[in-house]
Amino acid sequence: MPDIPPTMKAMVLTGHGGLEKLEYQDVPVPRPAAGQVLVQVTATAKNNTDRKAREGLYPTKKGEMTSFQMGGKPTLTFPRIQGADIVGRVVALGEGVSEQRIGERGLLDFNIYANDRTDINLTPDYYGHGADGGYAEYVVLPSDQFHHIPNPELADAELAAMGMCSYQTAYHMLTSANVQAGERVLVTGASGGVGTALIQLCRIIGAIPYALSQKGKAKALLDLGAEAVLDRSNMDTFVDRVKAETDGKPLDAVMDLVGGEMTDKFIDAMIFDMNARSTYPRLSIAGASGGNISEILWTRIYLYQVQIFGVSHGTREEANQLMTWIRDGQLKPVLHGAFKLSDLHKAEEYFVNRGSNYLGKIVIVPDAQWLEHGQPFAVEAGG
Repeated sequence: MPDIPPTMKAMVLTGHGGLEKLEYQDVPVPRPAAGQVLVQVTATAKNNTDRKAREGLYPTKKGEMTSFQMGGKPTLTFPRIQGADIVGRVVALGEGVSEQRIGERGLLDFNIYANDRTDINLTPDYYGHGADGGYAEYVVLPSDQFHHIPNPELADAELAAMGMCSYQTAYHMLTSANVQAGERVLVTGASGGVGTALIQLCRIIGAIPYALSQKGKAKALLDLGAEAVLDRSNMDTFVDRVKAETDGKPLDAVMDLVGGEMTDKFIDAMIFDMNARSTYPRLSIAGASGGNISEILWTRIYLYQVQIFGVSHGTREEANQLMTWIRDGQLKPVLHGAFKLSDLHKAEEYFVNRGSNYLGKIVIVPDAQWLEHGQPFAVEAGG
């Protein structure tokens, strides 16, 4: 691999715990195996899953501290380089990969798939969790999952902000609930990466998105495509405010990233007039930022025939469709700003303590790439 150094800078996760477990180190540059490409990383979007995996916040039983392991055994082993939504350029090839790929800019489909099926993904895992990711100067990736996105109008940082961790999760929430054109859809956590993706995707498929967020973010969310923005600070009048925005009609579906005590109120907004419905109430849930336990009467679920869909990641088919929409310019980046890789601790603190002006994604740029790919989008606290 000519012109490729033997070592690189990387932010290495050394175990479950706090930010002290993220260490900026020199590590060997990986070598691509058959069917893989070596990518020089220019930008990687930060996701909440980075923090949750680091802190062991993916329990499937009460009281446990772990990362998820749907395939039956842990795949997050240490040391690990996190970072799922990777953008960069192909600089070396494994056996069987076309030489034409050298120099291509691409975006990663972040999943580690268990098999070749395109329509289902039962044991989700991802780069940055079950294999090393993009918080480094180089990374090896499957050639068929590193999708060429040449669009010159998109800076690398902007393209990373459109990464599959948010967009594929959002799209799978919609497809799981079979959301159709004309349906009224509540998007909770609307200002985050998945939320802003949901608003855009609803408009692409013809659904009508209603955003739940802070009042100060209303204009930005309306500009992005939300039909209306409901202030989450007063949930006591939530159903009445939904009725006011929908001419008294119930929501058809809810895309829930919040959980906790709000979930019951979201169900209220779908079932208050069953005679006005033409489909079953549907709840897709892919997050629990408001609490991991919700108290719900099961009689409400089965008597009102509420369909609940748990969503984690998505399928190859959905990733391919999203890549097509990105190339066609139908999806737009919502980039908040960039931090240097060496400042990842600051980026994590900024993310956790973000204020009312926060909208969209943070990206992490290797220090060696900073002037070209990071500085134009620098967050003041990190740049």
